[in-house]
Amino acid sequence: MKQYLNLCEHILETGTKKGDRTGTGTYSVFGYQMRFDLAHGFPLLTTKRTAFRLIVSELLWFLKGDTNIRTLIQERNGIWDEWAFERYVKSEAYTGPDMTNFGHRVLEDEQFAEVYQAELAAFKEKILADETFAQNHGDLGPVYGKQWRAWDSGTGVIDQLAQVIESIKTNPDSRRHIVTAWNPAEVDEMALPPCHLMFQFYVADGKLSCQLYQRSADVFLGVPFNIASYALLIHLIAHECGLEAGEFIHTLGDAHIYQNHINQVTEQLSREPKNLPTLKVNYDGRSIFDLHTEDITIEGYDPHPRIKAPIAV
Repeated sequence: MKQYLNLCEHILETGTKKGDRTGTGTYSVFGYQMRFDLAHGFPLLTTKRTAFRLIVSELLWFLKGDTNIRTLIQERNGIWDEWAFERYVKSEAYTGPDMTNFGHRVLEDEQFAEVYQAELAAFKEKILADETFAQNHGDLGPVYGKQWRAWDSGTGVIDQLAQVIESIKTNPDSRRHIVTAWNPAEVDEMALPPCHLMFQFYVADGKLSCQLYQRSADVFLGVPFNIASYALLIHLIAHECGLEAGEFIHTLGDAHIYQNHINQVTEQLSREPKNLPTLKVNYDGRSIFDLHTEDITIEGYDPHPRIKAPIAV
């Protein structure tokens, strides 16, 4: 994963210091591209712990067109919890303690952080226990799954992913194998506007490649996750179409490192990347839309000694 470390180094050496919506501050570059040949292994970072099980369960959630965190909580995946919780505490249904600007306050106020954790835990418990509550407060709006599988055209619903799979099978040389999550009519209804917003597939020599355009890239926390997620997507779509996995091309718009991540990124740059693992998928004759998290694993993962193994390898 030299590609990722080269990106980190490039930002630290040439990035512009910029403000951001979180108030943390970043070092940022605009326009950067990485390429990963999936024949050389599955691109899961070996210099930083990356939770593979969470990557798998989120991607399967997208593929099913789901937008409610109840499914993710059942999978012990909390990566979207705060976005749903933020919508809930801003609603008239919330009657608990003041949670205004909780993202910053938990970092600055230990006592508040305890209150926040208790409120978030209670929220998640209620999501699991009460289906009506989950429907009302667990939904994130028309985020990725909705746009990929049920884009509202105004006159009907478009399943972009199903259409692309059919197009790859029947017209592999088409230049229109595109899925977009950026729906201007619904962006304001989303808990988080899509960061990885458009991807295009390309077929050559029996291999399926994909290029992703990502408008905003949190290089320390998000990008390792995004690389593995789209590499997995390529493998799954390739299998569905009777092809081999080819190349993942990751094109970034605003690629940034938050100022409070500089030390962690510098530590990673001191580590030598190791050999990549191998992806294993138990299809068992099923469509990719019918897979479960436990069907997808990796083998031969050998990270840096100071890193714990990813969850449920």
